[in-house]
Amino acid sequence: MFDLHRLRLLRELKHRGTLAAVAAALSYSPSTVSQQLSQLEAEAGVRLLEPVGRRVRLTHQAEILVAHTEAVLERLERAQADIAESLNDVAGTLRVAAFQTAALTLVPPALTLLRAAHPRLRLHVTQGEPEDALPALLARDFDLVVTEEYPGGSIPHPAELEQDPLLADTLRLATPHRTDDGPSTAVPSLHRADDEPPAALRSLAGHPWVMEPEGTAARRWAVALCRDAGFEPDVRFESSDLFLHLRLVEEGHAAAFLPDLVWNGRHPTVPLHPLPHGRHTRRISTVVRRGRARHPAITACRTALRQATQNAARPAG
Repeated sequence: MFDLHRLRLLRELKHRGTLAAVAAALSYSPSTVSQQLSQLEAEAGVRLLEPVGRRVRLTHQAEILVAHTEAVLERLERAQADIAESLNDVAGTLRVAAFQTAALTLVPPALTLLRAAHPRLRLHVTQGEPEDALPALLARDFDLVVTEEYPGGSIPHPAELEQDPLLADTLRLATPHRTDDGPSTAVPSLHRADDEPPAALRSLAGHPWVMEPEGTAARRWAVALCRDAGFEPDVRFESSDLFLHLRLVEEGHAAAFLPDLVWNGRHPTVPLHPLPHGRHTRRISTVVRRGRARHPAITACRTALRQATQNAARPAG
C-alpha cells in the first residue's frame, strides 16, 4: 500500500517543478522531501526520479503514480463536498484568485453578498493572472480561479480542472479625445454606427498604443487585431493594469483596447468604438478542480459572482 502523503509530494513535484519549490510550498526542508520520495521509490520498487542537470524529472512510472494520485485526490475532494453538503451551514475558508478587473469589479460585491448569506464563510482573495493562477489551482494553492480568455487565444485547461462560464465581456477600441488645444469636453456615444471597426483601427496606425506585456494572451490578441487592420502598432506603454491603460487614453497619450468591465456600470470617459464581429468579446469563467464543483462554498461563491456581474457587465451609455 502506498503512503498517500508521499504520493502527494510526488504530485507536488510534478506541478511545482523542483524539490525546493515543493519544500517551500509545504514548509518542509528539501532534504525531508527528498527522503520521503526515496521511501516512496522503495515502496514502488521502481525508479521515480532521474537527474537532469541540477534538477530532477519524473520517470514514466512516476507519471503513472501521479495520474492515480490525481484520481484519489479527486475522490477525496468529492467526499469533502458530500460531507459539506450534508451540513446546514456554509463555513470554512475558500481561497480565490482573480485577475485585476475581476478582482476590482466582481469580487467586492460578491464578498458583500457572501457576508450576508454565509457569515461563517471566510474568503482569502489573491490578485493573479490566469497564466499563474491556473497552475497554482492545480497545485492546490487556490480553490477557485476567476479567469479570462481572449478571442482566438483560449488557455488549455487540464482534465483535472472544470470551467463554468461567468460573463461575456465586450472589448472596445478606446481612442484619445485630446486635441492640440487640450482635452475635448465631448465624449462620443458608446456606439458609432458611422465608424466601421477596420476604419477606426486603421486611423490609429501611427498613433502610440498601450497594451498588456509581451507573452500575454491579451497582447497577442491586440497585436493580431492591429495587423489584420493593416498596420503594426506602435506600443510605447506596457502594463497589466487596465486602469493605467484608461488613464493614458484619457490624457491623450495612447489608444487602447478596453473591456466593458473596466467601467463597472459607469459612463465611459473616452470615445469607444466597436471591434470586428467574432473578435470583440473575452470570456470570463470560474475554474475549480474536478470533484470540487459541488462543494457548498464553491457553489455559494459562484452564485455570488454571477449576481455581481449584473451591475458590472456593461458601461452606462
